[in-house]
Amino acid sequence: MRRGPAAADLVEPHLPATLAATSSETIGAKFRRVRQRTVDLCAGLSAEDLQLQSMPEASPGKWHLAHTTWFFDQFVLGRDAEWTSPQPAWSFLFNSYYQSVGPMHARGRRGLLSRPSLAEVLAFRACIDDAVGELLARNDDGELHAVVDLGLQHEQQHQELLLTDIKHALWCNPLQPAYREPLPAQVAGTVPPLHFLPGPEGVLEIGHRGAGFAFDNETPRHRSLLQPHVLANRLVTNAEYLDFIHDGGYREPRLWLSDGWDTVQREGWKHPLYWHDDLASEFTLAGVRAIDPREPACHLSYYEAEAFARWADARLPTEAEWEIAATGMPVAGNLQEVRRFQPQAAPVGEGLQQLFGDVWEWTASPYVSYPGYHPLPGALGEYNGKFMCGQWVLRGGSCATPADHIRASYRNFFPPQARWQFAGLRLGQDR
Repeated sequence: MRRGPAAADLVEPHLPATLAATSSETIGAKFRRVRQRTVDLCAGLSAEDLQLQSMPEASPGKWHLAHTTWFFDQFVLGRDAEWTSPQPAWSFLFNSYYQSVGPMHARGRRGLLSRPSLAEVLAFRACIDDAVGELLARNDDGELHAVVDLGLQHEQQHQELLLTDIKHALWCNPLQPAYREPLPAQVAGTVPPLHFLPGPEGVLEIGHRGAGFAFDNETPRHRSLLQPHVLANRLVTNAEYLDFIHDGGYREPRLWLSDGWDTVQREGWKHPLYWHDDLASEFTLAGVRAIDPREPACHLSYYEAEAFARWADARLPTEAEWEIAATGMPVAGNLQEVRRFQPQAAPVGEGLQQLFGDVWEWTASPYVSYPGYHPLPGALGEYNGKFMCGQWVLRGGSCATPADHIRASYRNFFPPQARWQFAGLRLGQDR
């Protein structure tokens, strides 16, 4: 029994070369590594933990495990017209937003899916993993490899979402239990003083170029005009954000965009998400602990980041300013592989620090298409392009982002009120 339209009918041939992976690691080895990492992130979580959906914007861990598997079932194995899914009825449950593939279960009701069980979902993963592994072993087709790599990049996005969603779910529990062991003891020291560094100006190019994977929203490479500007050497810290709070930042409407002020009043925001009202402790994936004043301020909405920047007589960087600054910099820092899952203080050093990892950095740029943008062909064209309305761009990755998933041209995006992601800010100024 087949699932509705065949994936082969929905994914047109000749995917862009930007989807191709370039690495000494074989695509089969990468497939096994990334798929196993997702399961490893669930170690220590119960079936009950993985069933939770704490708000409509978040998804249960079990759903993430199943949806990422459905992606390979639908878009990789389904390229073969003879393929029969082992669970065809599950397409309705675990399709996220691919309207051209077929109908889907309501996003806000994913937590009601007690069936299939976690054990059945894990068995589904194992079945699909075996089928994809066998397909890659006997097929050296470059286009197949490109679609598999797209699926792995998609899975790495869901690895981060799995962590942010379980953090929100555990925070909603009055006991506020920990996901992981306690963080190491805080090491004494100070962060580098905040100062501004000049950025390039003039007509410069941004967007993906060269070899390696890129999502379609990172293309095409194009010219952008950068005005004279400066960027802060590091991220805004908890101590600096506390100064904003103590100075009445959440009580002064002149600092806020109109929609932001309405949101603050409606939601009763007084501090970042996960901070306690004592402004001395916070909930982390390692449980409740004292706020470290040196760590980057985190779990901020775009509205909060923009209001803080205005209070600081600064602004948020544009995504073009950020990308030009990050281009050529090594992708290194407090990323998923560190397994801290919490921002850490900026290191002492020259130049721009913390460009990758710790927290996603809100930019002043709305999420819109680049000049000349064309989405992927077929159903995969629904992946990015249709969300280019009412959202804002974030750059740089976070402490939950895999290191081999992020790059200077990567464009993340969320609505301006979103707070449950590891998001903070870097300041910029006109010069």
